[in-house]
Amino acid sequence: MKIFLVEDDETIAGVICRHLESWGCQCRSAQDFQHVTEEFAKFDPQLVVLDISLPYFNGYYWCGEIRKLSKVPILFLSSAGDNMNIVTAIHMGADDFLAKPFDLQVLTAKIQALLRRTYDFSAPAQLLCCGGVTLRLDDGVAVREGKTVELTRNEQRILQVLFASKGKAVSRDTLMQRLWETDCFVDTNTLTVNVARLRRKLEQLGAGGLIVTKKGVGYLVTP
Repeated sequence: MKIFLVEDDETIAGVICRHLESWGCQCRSAQDFQHVTEEFAKFDPQLVVLDISLPYFNGYYWCGEIRKLSKVPILFLSSAGDNMNIVTAIHMGADDFLAKPFDLQVLTAKIQALLRRTYDFSAPAQLLCCGGVTLRLDDGVAVREGKTVELTRNEQRILQVLFASKGKAVSRDTLMQRLWETDCFVDTNTLTVNVARLRRKLEQLGAGGLIVTKKGVGYLVTP
């Protein structure tokens, strides 16, 4: 299981990550506290451990932003363990709360319980991210800075292929085969129309230039 840790104290973050990795988890600590959701989307974890007191924006803010992207379980950490902080955390979408200082075994037990409850009945979120845009594969929605647009099945497939190959041009033939899963000839104008519609939707998110045309080849997105 991949666990994303948002904790600005490097000593605490290091101790937690090493402990969780000793239990077989893959733990990654946030590095850029101004762009936490972008790091979250790129890592696509099964659980988030989130501190309340952070630089730039607090944990409540990032909890709300993550909830716009995913239903992944969130465990709050805080030295302020009073009832008001606990209630606020739960209202913002947190699944559990652990007050500092805490025992690492208690942290592990809470994480294991959240993972069991969540993934006994649902699959992990599937996210792809490029250029500040996050594509949610489970429901075909593109998200950027809190704004969302719904994509058609073909638009989602185009963006999924481009995101999976970001920085590399994808040929029109490859895109058409992925769209219609057939070797039969399909009018290339149909692909052009789908890409144009997708670009217009990305413009609504403020990312109109994300898809670049590579003349004579196809399309690409750049990180």
